[in-house]
Amino acid sequence: MQTNPALEYDYSISKLFLYATIVFGIVGLLLGVVIAFQMAIPQLNYLAGEYGTFGRLRPLHTSGIIFGFTLSGIWAGWYYIGQRVLKISYNEYPFLKAIGYIHFWLYIVLMALAVVSLFAGMTTSKEYSELVWPLDLLVVVVWVLWGVSLFGSMGVRREKTLYISLWYFIATFVAIAALFIFNNLQIPTYFVSGYGAWTHSISLYAGTNDALVQWWFGHNAVAFLFTAAIIALIYYFLPKESGQPIFSYKLSLYSFWGMMFVYIWAGGHHLIYSTVPDWMQTMGSVFSVILILPSWGTAINMLLTMKGQWHQLKESPIIKFLVLASTFYMLSTLEGPIQSIKSVNALAHFTDWIPGHVHDGTLGWVGFMIIAACYHMVPRMYKREIYSGKLMEAQFWIQTTGIVLYFSSMWIAGITQGMMWRATDEFGSLAYSFIDTVTVLIPYYMIRAIGGLLYLIGFIMFTYNIIMTIVASKEIDKEPQYATPIAAR
Repeated sequence: MQTNPALEYDYSISKLFLYATIVFGIVGLLLGVVIAFQMAIPQLNYLAGEYGTFGRLRPLHTSGIIFGFTLSGIWAGWYYIGQRVLKISYNEYPFLKAIGYIHFWLYIVLMALAVVSLFAGMTTSKEYSELVWPLDLLVVVVWVLWGVSLFGSMGVRREKTLYISLWYFIATFVAIAALFIFNNLQIPTYFVSGYGAWTHSISLYAGTNDALVQWWFGHNAVAFLFTAAIIALIYYFLPKESGQPIFSYKLSLYSFWGMMFVYIWAGGHHLIYSTVPDWMQTMGSVFSVILILPSWGTAINMLLTMKGQWHQLKESPIIKFLVLASTFYMLSTLEGPIQSIKSVNALAHFTDWIPGHVHDGTLGWVGFMIIAACYHMVPRMYKREIYSGKLMEAQFWIQTTGIVLYFSSMWIAGITQGMMWRATDEFGSLAYSFIDTVTVLIPYYMIRAIGGLLYLIGFIMFTYNIIMTIVASKEIDKEPQYATPIAAR
């Protein structure tokens, strides 16, 4: 019986998304550091007129990290993982390869237009969904192209079993498609009334309904980009890097279906104590607490995958990133449900505890996972060992310190805010004015800015290490089966 020769995987598309991951990572993190220092030193808002203000830069930061850095990392992972778990090569399928290239370049055009429009102040003012309606149409085209690549690759696969990572990729595609379309249904005002800019639009929904749809999208954009797609990455890269099989494949499936059913109902916790019906607020809180189970199921599955192999944590910087990513995922998915409990939310909502929660997930879980994925892929795509292990170690500890400074300062600041806002004197009057809470938090804002700066410095070290790996590191004879080769320097 004749066997198929070893596949020669085509990494060209994955490499392009890798470059985009690095560029968007640097730009997005730099903007985050700038606006963090603006919070601590308000005078920095006026360095570039209206174009340097917090209001202009913040949408660029969030979109740059969510839809630039994170999505690029996810798609770099998909175009790498997809071929391997499906046992195909894009060299065999010119159509799928062409779709991948169109997907990448149209995505870059979209991101360039997004930067220009947001920098110019053109926005719908909807959280995580600021782009004007013509760009929303382009988002749909880019997303559909990924769907063609995703399902087209599965359609020609040699491996009939769909590995768990693919389940999470499919969930990401389907959920975001539905969420994005319904949240961004808009009426272009110029074509209806003849007045105003042709890019301007108003939401199809109004008032409370608009808020409900917005946070149905907003929370689940986090669920399926920051969670489902990143889980898809870790379910591939941790077993491959450690050489250990997943602890429990059944647990991965239970966690998947638990997350799919529960997560979609949790968005209402963003609207507690609002005009949203009380039953819907309660439903958001209840499902958020239940969400601990599938979330921790995934995280524990990852940690138990390392059972009996904890010495790798000492030996491999990449394992450090992967294990700590899982740990931050556990922290973030416990903290979020706690904040959604109504009595806790009464203290926490609108305070800096909320960005503290968001960023221990974003920087620790998402950031570390994408960094680890890149460190695993690059030696295999370029057939070179990682340039510097010592630089990886230094990067890990610098970025971990930055994350701890960030979320701990914001926890303290947030609880301080909540306590001061609700404090009353013996006459029942508020004990503090709003400006009192602002001034007392400045030291914590400075700590956050320093934490963000440390994370950015670590990312620049990562970028240097990746570039030097590609252009100057020692070549390897064959692709490593498991642990990534890392130079001792």
